[in-house]
Amino acid sequence: MKRTLALLLLVSLLATSGLFAAFAETPDIVDGRFTTTRSITVEIFDRANEGGSKPEDNFYTDFIKQGMLDKHNVEVTFIPVPRWTEVDVLNNLLAAGDAPDICVTYSYPTIQTYAEMGGVTDLAPYLAQYKDQLPNLWDLLGDDNIYWDLDPERGTLWAVEALLHMNKRINTFVREDWLKKLNLEEPRTLEAFEAMLHAFKDNAQLLLGEDADKIIPYSTSFDVSWRNDHLITSFVPESLSDKEAYVRGFDDRRVLFPNYKEGVRVLNRWYNDGLVWQDFPVYPAGDNTEDNLLKAGYVGAFTHNWDYPYRNGEDSIHANIQRAYGPEAGYIAVEPFPNDAGIYRKFLAAPIDRKVFFPATNTEPVASLFYLDFISTLKNRLFLQIGEEGVTHEVMENGAIKMLPVQGEKIMNSLTNIDYTITINGLDTGDSERNVLSTALGYPTVDARYIERAYALTSNEARYGKNYSVGLIQAELGMNTVLPSKRDTFLTQSVVAPVDQFDAVYDAGMDDYLASGGQAIIDERTEAYERYYE
Repeated sequence: MKRTLALLLLVSLLATSGLFAAFAETPDIVDGRFTTTRSITVEIFDRANEGGSKPEDNFYTDFIKQGMLDKHNVEVTFIPVPRWTEVDVLNNLLAAGDAPDICVTYSYPTIQTYAEMGGVTDLAPYLAQYKDQLPNLWDLLGDDNIYWDLDPERGTLWAVEALLHMNKRINTFVREDWLKKLNLEEPRTLEAFEAMLHAFKDNAQLLLGEDADKIIPYSTSFDVSWRNDHLITSFVPESLSDKEAYVRGFDDRRVLFPNYKEGVRVLNRWYNDGLVWQDFPVYPAGDNTEDNLLKAGYVGAFTHNWDYPYRNGEDSIHANIQRAYGPEAGYIAVEPFPNDAGIYRKFLAAPIDRKVFFPATNTEPVASLFYLDFISTLKNRLFLQIGEEGVTHEVMENGAIKMLPVQGEKIMNSLTNIDYTITINGLDTGDSERNVLSTALGYPTVDARYIERAYALTSNEARYGKNYSVGLIQAELGMNTVLPSKRDTFLTQSVVAPVDQFDAVYDAGMDDYLASGGQAIIDERTEAYERYYE
């Protein structure tokens, strides 16, 4: 708290010191509207959805464009960036000086790298000068998210952090109908979960009939650390200190947390026992093979985004399984991995999400801030999240919002149009109780009980990340793609290695990860933490 107050005081002092005189009230803005038309470009994720609309040109982009023109006299053009390779593409755009005026990324190191080269706009003076004209942005994000990345020494602010309004992450899912068919209890321990996987494998003929040879007791992907987070981090001691969580938490997959290796060892044993999808390393990001196997009903269990099997309406994994196997079929969220204290601990992020920043090539920073304020307005972001009543949603008697399946121009390319509400992630109706009720109804083809359960379990007994304002960590610059790539590679190699070679493969991969920059980050973070917090 003291640290936050100190940072805000720094901004306040700078704003009143005359240092921001160059950003005095622009004479061609009257009541928040430019007297001459301005133009900005905005990054938008392209998810390449089959049957979706063009992410840069559709019903919702038209709403934003017209709204910005009417309210602020600002023309908006959307620039699509592939979602699953957004860091690489954004790097190329920034390096070429072709990045959109408003950029969005999950990778703060990408922003830091270009900021140190003079390629990113310092938002601190603009936010201080124009705060009174950005009431909706401030109401939504507050000082915490807006100044989350403020450098305590230099006072620079390279990005604002979107609000993770619905702080959920992943769940472990199990075929509920298979449990019933084999008369198995819902697994509540690692041992019970493993026994369940063996039961699936041993009873393949009963579960899949002529497709018995296609059974996959447990599925995962090349992103081992994300897709198996609950299993692996259950081996992290409950005694993990805040300092250690910060120092070793720069990798959002927590691969450097103590005892992580033992969780991966379990996966290695499962793989060699034939319990894990044998071909998972072959398929890269964006490939649909695993989804198709899930939809075909061949997979008994998997871990993924908290609501993953219920997404995409009639083409969801859940809907496909029920069409093929009947209304009793489907995946249900479970909690099978307690830690050493018997707690089903989930490591969740602080309430921050995507990072929104302006490249130095942005010549319209004020118009860009007006854009962020426009999409942060409750009325506007709610429309983007739920669309039109009677078309994309209906209002229930209790006030809950029920989404409706829709095709054509008003289809949403992402859940609650997250790609257009870049300052918030998670449905916000303006009422917390209605948010929960609405979320449960937000999947038109799924019984609400599945959603309510998944919603509750994914953040049950959670430990949330904290903000430590220590300024720039030089060792992290340029590491945003190098280290994650090495991590994914050595974890995959560790899972598929013969059991007797697991330690050698894992240790070699971790040594390379640390030598390639990981240890330098640990060392610098340790020094920074001790300087500011000890």
